[in-house]
Amino acid sequence: MSDNKRVFLVDAFALIFRGYYAFIKNPRINSKGLDTSAIMGFMNSLLDVIKRERPDHLAVCFDKGGSSDRVEMFEAYKANRDETPEAIKIAVPIIQDILKAMHIPIMVKEGFEADDVIGTLAKQAEKEGYQTFMVTPDKDFAQLVSENIFMYRPMFGGGYETWGIPEVQKKFEVTDPLQVIDFLGMMGDASDNIPGLPGVGEKTAKKFLAAYGSMENLFANSHELKGKMKEKVEANQELGLLSKKLATIMLDVPVTFNAKDFELDQPDIPKVVEIFQELEFRRLIDNFTKTFSVEGQAATTTNTASEKAAPKETPKEAESAGAGQFSLFGGDPNSAKAPTETDTYTRKTAETVSHFYQSVAPGMATKLFVKNLMNQTSVCFDTETTGLNPLTAELVGIAFSWEVGKGFYVPFPEDKTEAQAVIEGLRGFFEAENIQKIGQNLKYDIKVLAKYNVEVKGPLFDTMLAHYLINPDMRHNMDVLAETYLNYTPISITELIGKKGKNQLSMRDVPLEKQTEYAVEDADITLQLKEHFEKELGEANTQKLFDDIEVPLLRVLAAMELEGVNLDVAFLNSLSEALNNDINTLESKIYEVAGEEFNIASPKQLGIILFEKLKLVDKPKKTKTGQYKTGEDILSYLAKDHEIIQNILEFRGLSKLKSTYVDALPLQVEDATGRVHTDYMQTVAATGRLSSNNPNLQNIPIRTERGRQVRKAFIPRSDEYTLLAADYSQIELRIIAALSKEETMIEAFKNGEDIHASTASKVFGVPIGEVTREQRSNAKTVNFGIIYGVSAFGLSNQTDLSRGEAKELIDTYYETYPKLKKYMSEQVDFARDNGYVKTVLDRRRYLKDINSRNAMVRSAAERNAVNAPIQGSAADIIKIAMINIYNKLEAGNYKTKMLLQVHDELVFDVYKPELETMKTLIKTEMENAFKMEVPLDVEVDTGVNWLEAH
Repeated sequence: MSDNKRVFLVDAFALIFRGYYAFIKNPRINSKGLDTSAIMGFMNSLLDVIKRERPDHLAVCFDKGGSSDRVEMFEAYKANRDETPEAIKIAVPIIQDILKAMHIPIMVKEGFEADDVIGTLAKQAEKEGYQTFMVTPDKDFAQLVSENIFMYRPMFGGGYETWGIPEVQKKFEVTDPLQVIDFLGMMGDASDNIPGLPGVGEKTAKKFLAAYGSMENLFANSHELKGKMKEKVEANQELGLLSKKLATIMLDVPVTFNAKDFELDQPDIPKVVEIFQELEFRRLIDNFTKTFSVEGQAATTTNTASEKAAPKETPKEAESAGAGQFSLFGGDPNSAKAPTETDTYTRKTAETVSHFYQSVAPGMATKLFVKNLMNQTSVCFDTETTGLNPLTAELVGIAFSWEVGKGFYVPFPEDKTEAQAVIEGLRGFFEAENIQKIGQNLKYDIKVLAKYNVEVKGPLFDTMLAHYLINPDMRHNMDVLAETYLNYTPISITELIGKKGKNQLSMRDVPLEKQTEYAVEDADITLQLKEHFEKELGEANTQKLFDDIEVPLLRVLAAMELEGVNLDVAFLNSLSEALNNDINTLESKIYEVAGEEFNIASPKQLGIILFEKLKLVDKPKKTKTGQYKTGEDILSYLAKDHEIIQNILEFRGLSKLKSTYVDALPLQVEDATGRVHTDYMQTVAATGRLSSNNPNLQNIPIRTERGRQVRKAFIPRSDEYTLLAADYSQIELRIIAALSKEETMIEAFKNGEDIHASTASKVFGVPIGEVTREQRSNAKTVNFGIIYGVSAFGLSNQTDLSRGEAKELIDTYYETYPKLKKYMSEQVDFARDNGYVKTVLDRRRYLKDINSRNAMVRSAAERNAVNAPIQGSAADIIKIAMINIYNKLEAGNYKTKMLLQVHDELVFDVYKPELETMKTLIKTEMENAFKMEVPLDVEVDTGVNWLEAH
């Protein structure tokens, strides 16, 4: 054994929670709908520690059943903690299975926390001459630090720091790490519900420790304190000593450090990889197999912990394993078997799979290729370009594949005239109605080819759209799909042109041979994915939705994006100046009330002003880091009572409006067209709604005066045109009325009644002519809120009603519309039985948490079960309308163009001589896009700008 004997003890739950929340904004959901964020986060951290430190001994410690002794001492210990997220509950047994397969001991004892297990093992290991590294971000462990026990803390943003005695002394301003217990006891711990001494925070606790050294000495000398602090300390001695006990990590847990059992051993690689494959951890398989293979890591291993802990000792030397290699476990390097081509867990690549990818030379070779191409019935193609913006990108080459493992690449010259000549030779293929074109994100390719005056005709199959319908919650980029469904890792674009930045190459700079391999591989893999997804579309009952809606819509969106919209830049510049004046006025008002100038955009500074200086509330909420919460949800609640809050919210709104739209939009005008071209994404929202991006034109505020003014900047192409906006009136309410078969509501719509006034009349029991504005407003809030599962608490926040009045209104609403209530219950039941709900066109919304044991998580899924079919059906209906209108415009050779889609609204650039025809055509197509028992109603208006037309 090495002289430098080191054991690493991993705090399992600390790293599991850390991993889970690292992915909270972008959870890792696999193709089975399982949230794997916690597992992935934990395994990344564990493998990182193993690679960095190559520990001799390692164990992972878990909690089980909480701390019986502490709960007995203090019943409220940790009672304030939120219920563990469902994804973490599911993750724990899977992580333990992985650890067992890795032959890593799991240390756990019923009735004790992992802190106590780690503390006991660390002290036992220290007695046996080991250096112990406690892998955890939890500051409580600092109390255990000694000459041979260290904290190994993951840092925010990556990397680790090792805390020995000097680091703990500096961090907590103590002379002995044991004083950390007094520190924690004095200031308490909100996360563990340890009360501490009232009025004592971090600064005061450090001051007391500097003066008295311990909590007991503080109490013995409390006569030296003054004022309220003296009273608080003397009145809470018992509470303080209890807090110190609760903060003390136990060192007598019935567990034993057995050095032999803790040795880091050769894992069962096939078993671990089998679990990873089931979880669809593609990159983790590579990471894991490299970590435990014989590949040379000596040069890259940092061994930071041992360097920090024992600078005088010689680091563990790597045993020879050939040229610059070492075995992770010592001895025979072959004991850590490296993956080979024949191993079942090795992912396929272009290097390991037989293939025939060929570039096509100009002249006779190209003619023969085109002749062969035209004989095919289905071909996958993929364009290679100089950039990601299809409006400015130029063709570098096009890859084609119609047989698995085979394909061809047609390179394009840089000269535009010569490039046009090459595309002319391929025009017959692209415009052939009888040849199916396959691709991944075909909208991009269609837009690129449109620049060369080439139209892509014939049936289309887009693998990205197909997968979106099969598994909407997963990512849909080709690399992920190839690795998930084909066990194949494609060549990375960064291998060819480098990472983003000023030194990144253009595809033109890449040698032809590498271009060919990369481009044709993309076409080949996409072809294989198409064959896979074709079957799954049928199994998911989404083939019709794919063929009739998503694929035809692809062409519509490509045309809209190429068209773009005209922008009045001069108007936006003047609006920017007006907004500056408004913002400056609000700043002055805020500073006046605050009594000083500060950074209003800084949550930290704002919190101090509102809650310390102005003391607007008695007990302001804080974040985990101790900063005051100043989010919109918090401030909106206070806005009614405090003018400064109203001004702050308005300041935020105007600042965001100015930076996001007024100042940003002119910069997004394309030089080549003089217009703004948004990108509509079909594969983002699981409900089926389109998302607008770069710029996002769907989120321009409409409820504020200044927000509405931004719409004035969107104008017709010329004086010969006018803008027309067509908007579905209350489409979601009409859909829920139809789906629930609620006759009272259906009749109100059929009779053309004001649905909110009609609802108010029935709920409040007054004639419709006597409904007050307030009653109608409350009814409107309930009507729309019901779709989103509004609660009495939520309704009272949105109205002037008390919570009791809000509950009574909701109860009366359901009594008035009993079939609506029944429909909502049936939707939830259907979701529980099937795991999904569906729209009127059978679009599925999968709800993985519908049977969750966590009430909050389950409630959110239940609300989605009601909302998704409504919102998704509305999205489906407007998509049908868009397709039908586009086809009519094309067939009639009209000059009018469809420009924008903003959820329930369509915006058109109408050629004035066609205006009356368009009003009728657009209204008719939208209202007849889908037949329900409730008629669809569309409001049409025109104007010299979008606001006037809206």
